Amino acid sequence: MDFYEKEQAFLADTRDIAPQDTPLKQGAPVPPPEKPVAPGTKVIRLPEPEMLADHEVSFLEMVELRASVRSYKDTPLSLKELSYLLWCTQGVKMPAPKGGSMRTVPSAGARHAFETYLYIQRVEGLAPGFYRYLAFEHMLLPLHLDEAAGEQFAASFRAKGAVEQSAVTFVWAANIARLAYVFGKRAYRYAFLDAGHVCENLYLAAWTLGAGCCAMGAFDDTAVDTVLGLDGGEEFAIYGATVGKAAGVGPTAGRKEMNV
Repeated sequence: MDFYEKEQAFLADTRDIAPQDTPLKQGAPVPPPEKPVAPGTKVIRLPEPEMLADHEVSFLEMVELRASVRSYKDTPLSLKELSYLLWCTQGVKMPAPKGGSMRTVPSAGARHAFETYLYIQRVEGLAPGFYRYLAFEHMLLPLHLDEAAGEQFAASFRAKGAVEQSAVTFVWAANIARLAYVFGKRAYRYAFLDAGHVCENLYLAAWTLGAGCCAMGAFDDTAVDTVLGLDGGEEFAIYGATVGKAAGVGPTAGRKEMNV
């Protein structure tokens, strides 16, 4: 088969912007906007968004100096800083009809298919390990703290060294049913577009904290899904990014560089 045949078939199969056979039009139940958490499960409350400090920046300077950073200092992030990054990338401002939500990033039809998973290594007050962000509650759900799983996770990325050095590695996993409920097969196109919106917010928010960020698209899908407990079909890892404090990054460093 020609290299592009499958890709062209995918584009043709997802071309319809108003399919008639979607679960919504067939009267199917609305998919939950967030993966459920069993009652009594231990969760960690994050500093509330309204309590987070704002950061004055020059927007043009920030956009000009934004860059991928793969080497990080040993300085940990604070819990407030992690809360800030999570709010800026997936914070829920208000629920929307049919299981949607209005958030700090755009999403097709306000569907917001993503769950945010975190591989935390250096955040003050948190044990190293894997967590899931509960966006509607603005809380963290601890998953597991298996050191071997962390090594397996890092080895799943082409840029393994950046993951190993990071304070936190973000992984966004798509629950495709949330998008497919409204858009049918075209949901897969929108999921990849939405991932870009989220990751760019992380780049910019990290910069305001003096932290570097590097998007991670080159990873072993099966290995990452396995470590995070995803089935790879209904929910699958779609994008990742490393974050950590870095030299020469942020508003103060940026102004010095701009004035040279």
